[in-house]
Amino acid sequence: MQINKTAVALIGLGLVAPFVLYPVFLMKVLCFALFACAFNLLLGFVGLLSFGHAAFLGTGGYITGYMMLHVGLTPELGILCGTVAAALLGAVYGKLAVKREGIDFEMVTLALAQLIFFLYLQAPFTGGEDGMQGVPRGELFGFIDLSDNMTMYYFVFAIFLFGFWLVNRTVHSPFGQILKAIRENEPRAVSLGYNVNDYKWAAFVISAALAGLAGSTKTLVFQLASLTDAHWHMSGEVVLMTLLGGMGTIFGPIVGAASVVTIQNYLSGGELGNYIHIIMGLIFVVCVLAFRNGIVGEIQKVIKRNFGN
Repeated sequence: MQINKTAVALIGLGLVAPFVLYPVFLMKVLCFALFACAFNLLLGFVGLLSFGHAAFLGTGGYITGYMMLHVGLTPELGILCGTVAAALLGAVYGKLAVKREGIDFEMVTLALAQLIFFLYLQAPFTGGEDGMQGVPRGELFGFIDLSDNMTMYYFVFAIFLFGFWLVNRTVHSPFGQILKAIRENEPRAVSLGYNVNDYKWAAFVISAALAGLAGSTKTLVFQLASLTDAHWHMSGEVVLMTLLGGMGTIFGPIVGAASVVTIQNYLSGGELGNYIHIIMGLIFVVCVLAFRNGIVGEIQKVIKRNFGN
């Protein structure tokens, strides 16, 4: 019930937000919030730390950009193609990665993501270091012009709500309960007869698809697909967003993404712009050492301690 009330408040806030803040900034926050929610599904609810999720964000962006720029698809079909491509890549990478555990899993995901990064660096259709520029936003369903930022914002907001609903529904389904059981005690889940690798793989594919959806949407918003989205730095940023907001919580990734994007946006225009990575690194260290449960997690602990169930 509490989640439903919070979700209604979130929707209401999202509907009025573009009248208060710059829509392009808000769209950036929503894209990264969706990316963080996708990553949190894997880390927070399955216990798998992927260092290569940027591969799916970049894949969704490049495939959508190509379909919009060279094939001439409408936005919804372009986004669908990018999402499916990321899901297929996740299916292949997941099959290879979930057979490993711990640091081996993390290194496999990082290595596979680096393969994709260098592929996009050399592939002629991506534009290399210049990126894929001039991607048209197009017309949604063939008649809704997305060149207007307000119209584009509500389209992005609808996509985010769909992705958030899917994550929430997955987590609170019987499938999600098994994922949590695997996270808490994998040997016990095995002893109960569950094929844990299959469940991990399914969660990996869902997470990859949502990350691709975020990348596809981001490409339409900024009309650009670049190597930045496929770089390992981006995989590190989404880890920071998730930990800062609250790993294993529903709303934590949203808070974390909003915080990181806001900090970066604020610092980039000032004298500290050259030190953004250092500052973000310090925030990461403080978060890990002092706020292990993240912003939302700490708030939940305070509420539970003071007000009980």
